[in-house]
Amino acid sequence: MISSTQNDKVKLVYGLQTRTRTRLKERKVVLEGVRLIRDTIERGFKPLFMFYDPKSVDYEFLAEIQAHDFPMLEVSEEVMAYASDTQQPQGIIGVFPMPTPELPRKPNRILILDGVSEPGNMGTILRSATASGVDLVILAPHCVDPYNPKVVRSGMGAHFHIPLVQAQWYEITPYCDGLKVYAAAGGGDVRYDQADYTQRHALIIGGEARGIGDNARELADALIYIPMAGGMESLNAAIATSVILFEATRQNLTTEAPEPE
Repeated sequence: MISSTQNDKVKLVYGLQTRTRTRLKERKVVLEGVRLIRDTIERGFKPLFMFYDPKSVDYEFLAEIQAHDFPMLEVSEEVMAYASDTQQPQGIIGVFPMPTPELPRKPNRILILDGVSEPGNMGTILRSATASGVDLVILAPHCVDPYNPKVVRSGMGAHFHIPLVQAQWYEITPYCDGLKVYAAAGGGDVRYDQADYTQRHALIIGGEARGIGDNARELADALIYIPMAGGMESLNAAIATSVILFEATRQNLTTEAPEPE
């Protein structure tokens, strides 16, 4: 049993949990909990190693993954608490290689995030993007680190389902060649459900505090808005993104040809 927080692997996990610089250098990501780890393994990703606390681990799941012969390291309750990013650790932590995205050659739907800095919002947006059928997510400058532990937890495995890249604006522009580019803005001139999402398109969502920036406005072909009642001026970034993404999904579902009888 590993009982010291000075163990090299324990220090590595702690660094991955707390420092963006370590994640970028090591190209590794920490996953916690049965559901997230199981889903990632079922997607074909293999952990480099795993920690488990015999006092709190789900032994049924432990037996399930031990059958794969992954490197499993038993740790003390104190080490698990130190290595975990949650207040109540679930007894198992996995260290996985950071996924290398396979970029689609001709994406139909791209989501571009401009300065989304709140981890919970970022994770929820990635989850909605995956569920709604987005082909590619691009993070413009000033977004939160997508592999921040809070983003990973709220994303519920989206990082391993959808291509995700970080880019500068001069790199983002070529991605949008041949696409209609919509940007969500409070002062937009096209209602979100009147935009045509059946064509190849990109959607730009701005950050929680300032919305879309100048680069996004220059790239956009149209500014879209969500009408609101009750005197509300704006929605949470994750909610607004989900509303628009699933409207795009609805439009594409209703335009698909019916299956032959």
